[in-house]
Amino acid sequence: MINPITGGPDGAHVGSSATAAAHANGIVVQEHEAMADVGNLKAEEDRIRRAYARRRDDGRYAISDVANLLRIQDIERRLLRLLDQHGALPLRDKHILEIGCGTGYWLREFMKWGADPAAVGGVDLLADRVAAARRLCASGSWLLRSNAACLPFPDAEFDLVAQFTVFTSILDGQLKRRVAQEMVRVLKPRGLVLWYDFQVANPRNPDVQGVGRREIADLFPACSIWLQRVTLAPPIARLAAPLSWRLCTLLDTIPVLRTHYLGLIQKP
Repeated sequence: MINPITGGPDGAHVGSSATAAAHANGIVVQEHEAMADVGNLKAEEDRIRRAYARRRDDGRYAISDVANLLRIQDIERRLLRLLDQHGALPLRDKHILEIGCGTGYWLREFMKWGADPAAVGGVDLLADRVAAARRLCASGSWLLRSNAACLPFPDAEFDLVAQFTVFTSILDGQLKRRVAQEMVRVLKPRGLVLWYDFQVANPRNPDVQGVGRREIADLFPACSIWLQRVTLAPPIARLAAPLSWRLCTLLDTIPVLRTHYLGLIQKP
């Protein structure tokens, strides 16, 4: 059995001194690489924590903000249609995980759409968000503080694994790949990843980076992917929505003004 940290065989005996020396040298190199890898991931985790700590709550993500309400209702309508088209509704018999669940808004939506609270849960890197989600979500649902690059669940545990604007907050490519691999690992065969994230960069926010169609395909090789461009560019929506939702609807018909991908990614 291969040791997941060193790459060496657990409990194996090496026959010759030359082979032993070569094997030992290989383990030393791999241990250094593993330690550097862990260090890089820890540095990225710390960067994400600092980025969220800097974010100010100016009310733009409140449900009472007309632009945000327009965005959320559009996501809900499109996502329910996608789930229905792919035979994922009703949700009452589905086991659902959200990574980067924040205060649990989408977990509560899944329950509203019929999911059993006991079969719905989320993980988040930030302890204060997990605590808030525990206060807000229905009794029976479960919330854990965890890094999504190392999910504390067995293989093939969930029917749906969701992420909403998580990957754009990860700038390290290796960490993105690990998170994607973990999402697929805990999915049942033919299970679905629910994806909603920026597909363009925000020039005013260096803490995020858009994830395009090609990168999504690279993150989830061998999976079937359905994506659609959605969400009127937030700066435009914040200007237009207080004036007229009809104006927002018209602007949303222009593909270049849509800044996010919404879609489903199916495990083989």
